[in-house]
Amino acid sequence: MSAASFLDSNVLIYTDDHDAPEKQAIALSLVEVGQANRDTFVSTQVLEEYFSAATKKLRVAAELARGKVELFAQLNVVLITVDDVLAAIDLHRLHHVSFWDALLVQSARRAGCTTLLTEDLQDGRRFDGVVVRNPFQAAERG
Repeated sequence: MSAASFLDSNVLIYTDDHDAPEKQAIALSLVEVGQANRDTFVSTQVLEEYFSAATKKLRVAAELARGKVELFAQLNVVLITVDDVLAAIDLHRLHHVSFWDALLVQSARRAGCTTLLTEDLQDGRRFDGVVVRNPFQAAERG
């Protein structure tokens, strides 16, 4: 079994982005493999951010986006707690990242993930056992 991964909302958003076909294919594969292997996590924050961005930026119909949230919730879901918020504040202060990125890192840590897949933080950056990887880096260079 592979090590657990945590998906940021931008990965989920790319599943609907027809203007970025390479990134869309990567995102769809990450979700599909994550569901099959049962080793991939998202958080309630990620699901909320997906719905908001998909309906506003990509103009996905709310009914369709709701259905996608149900599908993404078949991954392992981390429910955000007050302790997570407080730990994210500490990460924000210590590592000088946005609070929202710190909350992603905290959720990934609590889930026991070794990898946080996002394009919003520096690829290769480490936070207490969680390494950031940009799954779209090759698509961005190409």
